[in-house]
Order: sequence, then structure tokens, then C-alpha cells
Amino acid sequence: MWRLIRPDAAFALEEPGVKGSLTRYVGIVEGRKLAKFLIARSMPVEFEPDASTMELWKIHEKGLKDYQEFEGLVDEGEAPGMMEEALSFLDLKIEIARRIMESCHFCVRRCGVNRLSGGLGYCRCGPEFRVSTFFPHMGEEPELVPSGTVFTCGCTIRCLHCQNWEISQWAEQGKPYDPYRMARVVEGLRRQGCRNLNMVGGEPTPNTWLWLRTMKEIKVNIPTVWNSNSYYSEETSRLLSGLIDVYLLDFKYGNDECAEAISDASGYWEAATRNHLRAKMYGELIIRVLVLPGHNECCTKPILNWISKNLGPMTRVNLMFQYRPEYRAHERIELRRRLTPLEMAEARRIAEEAGLKNLVE
Repeated sequence: MWRLIRPDAAFALEEPGVKGSLTRYVGIVEGRKLAKFLIARSMPVEFEPDASTMELWKIHEKGLKDYQEFEGLVDEGEAPGMMEEALSFLDLKIEIARRIMESCHFCVRRCGVNRLSGGLGYCRCGPEFRVSTFFPHMGEEPELVPSGTVFTCGCTIRCLHCQNWEISQWAEQGKPYDPYRMARVVEGLRRQGCRNLNMVGGEPTPNTWLWLRTMKEIKVNIPTVWNSNSYYSEETSRLLSGLIDVYLLDFKYGNDECAEAISDASGYWEAATRNHLRAKMYGELIIRVLVLPGHNECCTKPILNWISKNLGPMTRVNLMFQYRPEYRAHERIELRRRLTPLEMAEARRIAEEAGLKNLVE
């Protein structure tokens, strides 16, 4: 049925631009490779759960180097099996993430609240998932459709034009889910034919610990998609490395002034560029660039030029023209309207001049 709704998705995995930039993802969807979280779960790592956090991070960095070799062995069918009582690379990530929950710094804000004891930071997320909805999404990039999207409440930034503001800003409270129950949701989405687990919101970053614990419980091979605003901390990016198959990252602003004024996201450019580079290093990447009215010169142009120069012209980029005024967009004059045909043509010209050759059609 979904093939009738999205015929472009039916053959998307055969497209040269998809096969070239999302090679491993295609292999997982087709059952020829294992998702990274399953590999991390099967890779033994020796550590003492009561060791210092600094020591755990040292072990993690060595484990990440070992992981890349281990993944190659798994792909070739040569990896050794896990001993039943052994701790895994995923277990190590879970323990480090639990400690971050005690002084939360999953996002760039580094609020430092103890979420395990009921503290709430900027995102107002607690110690459990708060789920708005989950379903096979037909509106994502064709190679992702049908996408097993899980929308969780809360966000690390506050975009004036947010189209999911009811979810991101807690107009609805969502239903509580623990990792075991969430794993059953993921398995159900896979049974419905979803190509992937798409962690979205809101924003998945505040739920990093919960998602890691969920991955320990999932009993199916399904590629993971980290659908994020890119405003997460360096520690979070390290935890995601060797775990996430596809980074579906927004690149929202080409400078910090626009980021602060529109999304209350100071230091956005440094965080976004750092996280895109690491995503390229440890996974596969789709970048979403939402073109905003009046922001081609200050945002669209520097973003697309940076992508081409630093990530390469064959980076998969979705140049998005579906902006519409939502939420508090009326507070800024330029955001009160949709894009003009001239602005859309200009954004396409910028992409062409930047040399980008793998745009989502």
C-alpha cells in the first residue's frame, strides 16, 4: 500500500545517490548487514561499573577504535561470539549515559540537573520517555519511507516557527514509556514494514540514555536514524558513535546570530559543524536544510558551502522549501510569510554553485 502513496520510495534504494552515500543503511534494510547497535551489543568490553567516569571514557575511546575493526569482522561473518555474562560496548555506553543523567549535559546547554532525582532542565524531560505518537511515516525522504517514527516530547531549542511545537514545547504531555515497552513499539513498527527506527520529536537528544537502554532490548535488525536538530553535546556525539546508522541532521543556521534570535540556540554553528563532521566519520548522513524566508545569504549560502567543502559534494542533502508560519513565527517580520519562487530558485542556484550533486528530489 505504501508504494501507492510514495511510488518514489519504492525504488529509492536503487538510486545511485542513495546507494553511494547510504551504502551500509541499504545493506541493513535489505538484511545483508547488521545495525550498528546490534554490533555494539555483541562486542565485549571489559570495565568495572563502579570505575570513575574519566576511566569509563578512556575505555570508551579505546572501544570505539576496536568497534570499527569489530564491525568489519561482523560484516565478514568472522566476529567472535559474546560470552553470556560479558559486558558489551553498548553496556558501557548505557552506564556513561546514566551518569550524564545525574548532571545532565546531553545537549549544548549543559543544564547540570539531576534528572534521575526529578530535576528538569531547559528541555523539561524527565527520567522516562514521554511519547506523543509513533507510526509508519510516509512523508520522510524516499529512502527512509516507510519510516518507523517515534515522536517524543521536549526539545533542546525553541524555534519560533516550530511545526511540531505542541510536542516540542509540551502543549501535550505524552504518554510514559520505559525502554522495555519502547522496544516492543520498535519491533511492531518493523513488523509493519518500516525500513528504520526514526528517533524524532521534539528532539531525541534528551532521551539518549533511554534510547541506549531501548537498543539493549530490541530483538529485530533495524537501522537506527538519529533525527536531530544537531544541538547536542560532544559527549552525546561520542556515545552515538558506533551506534547510529543514519544521522538525519538539521543544519538550521549559517551563523549564531540567527540561531539565537530564532531558536534560542547560542553556539549553534560550532555544535552543528562538529556533529556533522563526527556523523560523517562514524555513520551515514542525510542533511536537512530548511530554507527560511529572507535567510538565503546569511544561512542557506554558508551552510551549503560548508557542507560541500567539509563533507563533500556527494553528501545527501534535502533542500526543503515547505516552510510555513507556525507557532510564534509572527514575532519576526520575515517569518510571517512563505518562501517566494525567487527565493526557492535562489537556494537551488546556491546549491548548484556550491557543487552539491546529491540533493533529495
